[in-house]
Amino acid sequence: MAHHQSPIKRRQSKKIWVGDVPVGGDAPISVQSMTNTRTVDVEATVAQIRSLEKVGADIVRVSVPTMEAAEAFRQIKQQVKVPLVADIHFDYRIALKVAEYGVDCLRINPGNIGKEDRVRAVVDCARDKNIPIRIGVNGGSLEKELMQKYHEPTPEALVESAMRHVEILDRLNFDNFKISVKASDVFMAVGAYRQLATQIEQPLHLGITEAGGFRSGAVKSAVGLGMLLAEGIGDTLRVSLAADPVEEIKVGFDILKSLGIRSRGINFIACPSCSRQEFDVINTVNALEERLEDIITPMDVSIVGCVVNGPGEALASDIGLAGANGGSALYENGERRERLANDTLVDTLERRIRARAEAIKVCKA
Repeated sequence: MAHHQSPIKRRQSKKIWVGDVPVGGDAPISVQSMTNTRTVDVEATVAQIRSLEKVGADIVRVSVPTMEAAEAFRQIKQQVKVPLVADIHFDYRIALKVAEYGVDCLRINPGNIGKEDRVRAVVDCARDKNIPIRIGVNGGSLEKELMQKYHEPTPEALVESAMRHVEILDRLNFDNFKISVKASDVFMAVGAYRQLATQIEQPLHLGITEAGGFRSGAVKSAVGLGMLLAEGIGDTLRVSLAADPVEEIKVGFDILKSLGIRSRGINFIACPSCSRQEFDVINTVNALEERLEDIITPMDVSIVGCVVNGPGEALASDIGLAGANGGSALYENGERRERLANDTLVDTLERRIRARAEAIKVCKA
């Protein structure tokens, strides 16, 4: 089926590379998450990274707070394929150590690591090994003097903090970096990113920080990131949820999918269901979403419980189901094919969707 291109015009930014993943320029907007295991528990951290890889994470961030964690990072890095960002605060020696161990990006704010010679050591090492730096400004941890100047976190305060770090890297002639200016308040974050987007050419890493639990955090992130992405702002993103990191990746892709920016996996079109439904729409869709998580081929699947909207949606989908009494109508690639028994829908649909995904993949190859 024809998948519509997004009308959004992206902000022009410099392309950098996090491992083998391009960020910025004409690269697809990458989706990332962060592990929440103890980094020194190598086995648990590797297992979580692999589960993130499975649902399509482009980049994974790992907190490296100690030298012991840096040694664990070395082992973790050897066991996973996805590019890893090391999250480091204050101690420049940890940054040098993980750089030696093959880190793909350093999340470290140059202004927070002390004397000029320490900053220079990290920047020289990053330049030497072609490792990008991510500057990460957060509304909850602004510098004391900025809090005195602005009295509270504001978009202007976030941007001023970011530009202080940028000026340090400029002075050291280092431009291989990306920036985030996150806040838990949607309008503060959006305002900061809008301002920053006009001041630098480097890629922007989007996020609404500490967004909340699964549902409220997903909604808040969709609103905030959606506003920015619709304006063409943003090159990589993380949805911050107090939930399983795997959910962050899924919600991230759902946000991009809803804006027509990037498709990965199945876009389910489903009715909210009403008394006209001829089968249990909600349970059918939930079961299919769970069973078909492994499919990465972009495709539209419509599951509608009756003949009012069912045929129209089905005709525009790769696979569609329109509920009917005595057997629901299956459509494939815009054509009505057959009736399916309503009591075995999930098994039959799973089989047909997998076959269709395979056919699309072969067709594109």
